[in-house]
Amino acid sequence: MSRADVATDVAIIGAGPVGLALGLALHRAGIACVVLDARPRGSVREDKRVLALSHGSRQTLARLGVWPENASSFATSTPIASIHISQRGGLGRTLLTADEENVAALGYVVDAGILGGALEDACAQAGVAIRHDVRVDAIEAGKRDARLRLAGGTVGDGAKKLGAQLVACAEGSVTEALGVIRHDYAQQALIAIVQTRQAHEHRAWERFTPDGPLALLPHGRDYALVWTVADQDAPALLALSDVAFVAKLQDAFGNRHEFVGVSKRNAFPLSLRYRIDPTGPCTVWLGNAAQTLHPVAGQGFNLALRDVSVLLQTLCAIDRKDYGASATLARYARARRVDRVATIRFTDALIRLFGGENPLLKQARGAGLIALDLLPAARSFLARRMIFGARAF
Repeated sequence: MSRADVATDVAIIGAGPVGLALGLALHRAGIACVVLDARPRGSVREDKRVLALSHGSRQTLARLGVWPENASSFATSTPIASIHISQRGGLGRTLLTADEENVAALGYVVDAGILGGALEDACAQAGVAIRHDVRVDAIEAGKRDARLRLAGGTVGDGAKKLGAQLVACAEGSVTEALGVIRHDYAQQALIAIVQTRQAHEHRAWERFTPDGPLALLPHGRDYALVWTVADQDAPALLALSDVAFVAKLQDAFGNRHEFVGVSKRNAFPLSLRYRIDPTGPCTVWLGNAAQTLHPVAGQGFNLALRDVSVLLQTLCAIDRKDYGASATLARYARARRVDRVATIRFTDALIRLFGGENPLLKQARGAGLIALDLLPAARSFLARRMIFGARAF
């Protein structure tokens, strides 16, 4: 690195919730880092998504000092006390409960913008270096360190380059590159806030339909809806009036809840993309930059926070000069392999298993749900896998 470069231990690309969580975790561990974001300051607060945080993710955020009980900005977080899983038009159902797993809640539903804002505030209070309006043009990786060329913005003293032992990419989705597995589900997720006549009583619903899963997550007094539909059906559903949309939703979900209202709807395409190896020369990819999953079971962001936790553990166990070493990155990849592969296969298998109208498969699904409901050990295995990932076992 030349003297004209600004240098740090870890350069983090992306100031979304994952990048901010990593920056805060590294800073608290005494590892120098700089977070680079192409967007203006405050953009993370404009994220309209709703996230389902597992109990394990709550523990991670609590360790970072960012959690509802300690931050008034989390007033809209809603605990999930139980999850009801069923299939439309078929027998079988199962119920996962927080009481059975001896936890306060199976998970918590939060607005992504509120979570991002809380993380941004915590980073500011801790003194984490965040540079907004900075676009990274290229990463020039050597054997033990890397240099980032900036296409827009600077990082201190007008510098257009940033040197780092390690580059952590924590924004965007998996790019089209070698070593990437891709599968297009030919589906879209319709998201909205819906009102029901009955109170939700902190129960989430995962209702499998022939077109894909329909999830209801308790959100304040209402529900956050994630409705998977076929690509060709999404435009027509978005164009419906609120009354007509509610009628279609009622038909898809059934009569366990009576829907009475809906907010503005949005849709996004669904695909599976993941890097076989989430590391490269002096580079690591985390969150959606490493794996983009189907939203069924709400595993994406929880998996990303486990990426953050394991990377922190890996770096804390070695010398600074080895942060970007191939042995370090191989160690991180090994530590993440089981959890990543298991979660990717779990979400993909749910979509393949519970899709379609094959009568024999529908009967097998029903039998599986009934067996799951009758076997506490199997039910607990599923619940703890969703709560903690592979590290639960």
